Amino acid sequence: MRDFSLRFLTRAGCHLCDEARPIVASAAARNGLRVVEIDIDADDRLLAEYGLRIPVILGPDGQVLAEGPITEGRALRRALRPLR
Repeated sequence: MRDFSLRFLTRAGCHLCDEARPIVASAAARNGLRVVEIDIDADDRLLAEYGLRIPVILGPDGQVLAEGPITEGRALRRALRPLR
């Protein structure tokens, strides 16, 4: 069974994460994907790898699709297109 979820890496108090959350949710819904939000502060490995890079969107295969300030731009749409 194919995984149709995006992992949205975030942390409490992150204003960029708060701004990205509705954008990620909307883009995922338009592409038939679900979003799994993960607090990196709860996972030492994720914290070490992505600590200052959040928010980060990981595709089903773990590939970074977007990071940092996330906008409803062409780059996000292009990154999600192959996942449909």
